[in-house]
This record gives sequence, structure tokens and C-alpha cells, in this order.
Amino acid sequence: MKYLSTRGHPDRKRFCEILLEGLAPDGGLYLPEHYPLVDDATLARWRGLPYADLAFEILALYIDDIPADDLRALCRKTYTAEVFGTPEIVPLKQLEPGLYLEALSNGPTLAFKDMAMQLLGNLFEYELARRGEELNILGATSGDTGSAAEYAMRGKKGVRVFMTSPHGRMSPFQQAQMFSLQDENIHNLAIRGVFDDCQDIVKAVSNDLAFKRQWRIGTVNSINWARLVAQVVYYFAGYFQATRGNDERVSFTVPSGNFGNICAGHVARMMGLPIDRLVAATNENDVLDEFFRTGVYRVRGSADTFETSSPSMDISKASNFERFVFDLLDRDAAQVRALFGDALATQGRFDLSARLPLARERFGFASGRSTHADRVATIRDAWQRWQTMVDTHTADGLKVAQAHRQPGVPMIVLETALPIKFAATIVEALGREPLRPRRFEGIELLPKRVTVLPADVQQVKDYIAAHSC
Repeated sequence: MKYLSTRGHPDRKRFCEILLEGLAPDGGLYLPEHYPLVDDATLARWRGLPYADLAFEILALYIDDIPADDLRALCRKTYTAEVFGTPEIVPLKQLEPGLYLEALSNGPTLAFKDMAMQLLGNLFEYELARRGEELNILGATSGDTGSAAEYAMRGKKGVRVFMTSPHGRMSPFQQAQMFSLQDENIHNLAIRGVFDDCQDIVKAVSNDLAFKRQWRIGTVNSINWARLVAQVVYYFAGYFQATRGNDERVSFTVPSGNFGNICAGHVARMMGLPIDRLVAATNENDVLDEFFRTGVYRVRGSADTFETSSPSMDISKASNFERFVFDLLDRDAAQVRALFGDALATQGRFDLSARLPLARERFGFASGRSTHADRVATIRDAWQRWQTMVDTHTADGLKVAQAHRQPGVPMIVLETALPIKFAATIVEALGREPLRPRRFEGIELLPKRVTVLPADVQQVKDYIAAHSC
């Protein structure tokens, strides 16, 4: 399997090359040359497999430069009941007939990002050891990616993490999870700005090829294909739990800010998983909802990015969206380069309204928007009706899912985090504190290890250079 850039760079690379590289040299995102198709016989064979073995079967379709026995061992090392709390890894909970919640937040940092990041940490360590190399990982987080990456990479040989986050814009629990880590290979950089400023810095550093090569810069954000393909697995796992046979279809609603989580669903659908609709649920930062309603993609600046009670989705530039647009435009790299390069740089927007019917009909996308009042009401409703406590982002998903349910088609809402990560809104909605896992008791009181920097690319580069071997 070879990989290409969404912006047309001539090189074709194998999985382990793009694992360590992140962005393509032309600033594009990597995608496989084709999506492997899965037939009914394969789906039948996969149904009932343990999660780790299902992960191996799917990843093996995309990874042919790691020996099969090694890849299987990495999957089995990653997806264990000890790490994820249950043998099912991603158990499905029926809220009512036809409506399900897929639990993705039982990993080390209580967020769905663990599902891919734990594998990514093991893949990085494996490949760097095989090459005898080291890697500096530069990432951006609006909340959960950072802690998931740091917990996955802490203590890993040959890996240092430099994680940027928007200063003061994460929940106290999220900040404590990251900033309390004292491992020498973990560096937290709080950027004075919003998440999009952090993401812009990561892309700018990644696009400086000389600096990237000198300091061996890699990424763990969902711009890294390895992380996205790992997320494909839980769409298959959710489907198998919600259905009895492969002639059934399901829909997924996905809380979405950076488009990485739902883009994995797009890949699963392109592979042949019987998905009817992929519903993107946004908060007040509704760039994606606006696109799927109007066909216009319009990014917003820092001043127009709202600070909300579902902060991990406070994003106004959805970096993974480029992968979907590449497919929407029949993989025309020149058009993608013009849109994500020239059009966004000069106008801050582009119009694909002529392609909107295709996005809905061929690719199955729909969307909806949720506000603070909506998520508070949904948290309260879920507790009263189903005795289920959900976090703010999952509440956005549940709210939007209700408007897109269809008779006879199960709707699966992807859980994104446990409620403790956003305790203030839970207390507002329910008048009680969410349960806190014992290992995180008192985490907000631990010493913090963090450096505050302005939203300046050069200062981040200087920090990396000063703290690399």
C-alpha cells in the first residue's frame, strides 16, 4: 500500500515513512492510493473477533511494511482489558431501541483519543527502535489529544513530545492531566491564543522542511494518517455490536471539531462498512455544520472562535476536512491545492455548494449544531431518561443525533470523554459532581510543568531546538 498527498506531491510513500513524517512535503495530508474494499464474507469473518484482532485485520490492509506477526503483537499489546477497562474495549450501550452510545473513553486519559494514541505510541517506539532513530513530536490540542499523546508517549524510548495548547482555554481537569506530568520527555507549551493558533504553528513548523529534517519533527495530531486509520477500527466494532447480520445498516453521530474522528467513519464507509449516515455534530463553532448545510467552508479567526463548554470542539479550521474534500473532488489534487492553499489564504473561504448533493447522497454526510443550553438540557435528559451521565461533547452528539434518526436504522453516538473532564457543566446540569476515577483524585493540586509562549512560530522552534538532544 502506497500513500499520496492530497495536494499532489509526486512521491508515493509506505506506511512507516508517513508514520514518522506527519504532513506531506507540499503541506498536504496523506491518504492511501485507494481504500481497500471489504466484502460480506470478510465482514462475516471479522464479526465476533476480539477488538485487538479486529484492529490487526483492518490495519494489515493499510500496513505492509511491518511484519504481520509484529503488527498483530502491537495490536494485542495495545488493546487490553487492563488498559481499557473491559474485554470489549468499546462496549455499546443501548439507551433505547435504535439509539446506542459507543463507549470510547475508558482508556488512560478518559477520552476517545486514547483509542488511537495508545497504538501510535507503540508504533512510534517500534519503528524508531527498528531504525535506531529518535523523534521530536510536535502537537496541538484543544483538550484531549494532548493528554492522550503524553500518556501514550511518556517514557517511550527515542521520543520527545512538545504539545501546544491554548492558554487558559481547557477545563481544569484537562490542564491538570497534561501539566502534572513530570516526565523529562514531555514538554507542555501553553500558547496565548486559541486552538487554531496552535494548529497553525504545528503546520508552519511541519512545512519548514529544513527545520523538520534537522530536528526530526513528527506529529500525533489527526493529520497523522496512522492515528486516523486506528480510529477506523471502532466503527467496525460498533457496527458488529449493533447488528446481527451484514445486510443491516447503521448511522453514526460524531461530535466533531477537527474532522478527524468522523473522517475515520468516512474511511470505514468507503471500505464498504454499511453506514447509512455520518452525522457531524458541532458546538457554537459550527464551521462544519455550515458547510454541510450550505456547501460553503468558511474559517474563522481567533476573535470569532467561541469559548464554549465543549472546549475540545472550539475549532474553526478543521484540518482533516481536506481529506474528505479530496475524495469529494474525485481526488483532484490541483483543485484541493487551490482551495486549501490560495482560496483560504486570500479569502478565508471556498464554495463547494455544487458538490453538496454528492456529499450527502454518495458520502452520506449530514450535520447539526448544539449550544450550551442544548448540552445542559441533553445531559439532564440523558440522566433522567436513561440514568446515563454524559460529558458535554457527547451531549452535543446526542442532541444532534435525535434530529437525524431514521426508522429501522440504528443510530450510534460516539462517546468522546468521561464527564469528570467537564465537571462544572455537569454540576450546572445535574447539581452533582461526576464520578472521578481514583487514580485522578486530587490531580488539580499536583505541581504543574508548563511553559507559556506567545502564538509565535519562531519562539516554538527555538524552544524545540533548546530542549532536543
